Amino acid sequence: MHGGVGEPGGTANPVPVGAQTAVEARPPVVPAGKRGTRSARRGRSGRRMLSHLGLILFGCFMLYPLIWMVSSSFKPTGEIFREPGLIPTNPTLDNYPAGWTALDSDFGRYILNSLLIVAGAIVGNIVACSMAAYAFARLKFPLRRMWFAIMLGTMMLPIHVVIVPQYIVYAQLDWINTYWPLIVPKLLATDAFFVFLMVQFIRGLPRELDDAARIDGCGHLGIFLRIIMPLAMPAVATTAIFTFIWTWNDFFSQLIFLTDPDMYTVPVALRSFVDATSRTPWGPVFAMSVVSIAPIFGFFLAGQRYLVRGIATTGLK
Repeated sequence: MHGGVGEPGGTANPVPVGAQTAVEARPPVVPAGKRGTRSARRGRSGRRMLSHLGLILFGCFMLYPLIWMVSSSFKPTGEIFREPGLIPTNPTLDNYPAGWTALDSDFGRYILNSLLIVAGAIVGNIVACSMAAYAFARLKFPLRRMWFAIMLGTMMLPIHVVIVPQYIVYAQLDWINTYWPLIVPKLLATDAFFVFLMVQFIRGLPRELDDAARIDGCGHLGIFLRIIMPLAMPAVATTAIFTFIWTWNDFFSQLIFLTDPDMYTVPVALRSFVDATSRTPWGPVFAMSVVSIAPIFGFFLAGQRYLVRGIATTGLK
């Protein structure tokens, strides 16, 4: 005889087939902690997606005027304000050659004038502001903190406050209708923002590098040229990019100091298209506006990597 359940030598009753299938098909039990982690992760992903969607919509909103200007540059002047859509009904390229030759000189001359001023401003800001920043960050001289505070205070002065004294000084130097008023001040470290930017960057560099260079026989000039400047290239690139954009777009100073139409820069030349006594050719105006922003985009894209690094690391220890 076979033994029953619990009897020595006996065998257990087999599990019914239906019950065994139900046990195997039962889903695994997920701990409550893991369920909370997954739901939190889904919540973070949803919030991140919504934030990205909001940034994309905001970016489209900000870029709409630029896109509309580019689209209008391919429309006839009569259709620009009559059909404000982004897609031209009758696209044309006539606005570009018409705008290029609409003024007394070709528009390329005004671009060259702007490039000349921008080149001088970039060189001046890089040389002068970096030297002033090295002095504030590394040298010890009397009243250093006071001079640094005065330098920062100059950033709060609007250009309209100092433009009249500057004009009087430049008129006495016979610099009106020349490029000197737009270039020479850059050689004197007058842009306090770039001095402050480089000071914060240089302060983040370890002083042990200066001590090692000094042991090797370098003075302040050697330390500045061989140690500080190569390491401060992100800040230098940031200074160059912002100087290019601000000088290229400067209208007020160039309008005040330049009176000869042949010496006009791009912003002043664009203003010359607008005539209050006659019909403004908006098609050529928008076409030359597109041409004028092309160098800004090119220069910005070329130095974007250094710009982000320079801003991200400025002031970090």
